[in-house]
Amino acid sequence: MASELEIELNDDIQLEEPKKYKVFLLNDDYSTMDFVIDVLTKVFRKTVDEATIIMLNIHNNGREICGIYTHEIASTKVAQVKNMARSKGFPLKAVMEEE
Repeated sequence: MASELEIELNDDIQLEEPKKYKVFLLNDDYSTMDFVIDVLTKVFRKTVDEATIIMLNIHNNGREICGIYTHEIASTKVAQVKNMARSKGFPLKAVMEEE
């Protein structure tokens, strides 16, 4: 015997997209261009061509956006950049800002 199950849906629920965060790399006078390209390809999954353009923008403009992510992913990317830079002795820094 199958019994009917009624489900009441609450139409008042508002689902919101999670906030997104831009991750930027900041220019410094010590990190090599090759290292920055390496970070962009490994951490941000950019092609070498994309990474080269972003690296040049960082060099010329002081910073450049590398991607837009949820808070958790953005903060992980910032930490990965810091760890990778420190392991190679570079001061390269990533920051995140709410979109």
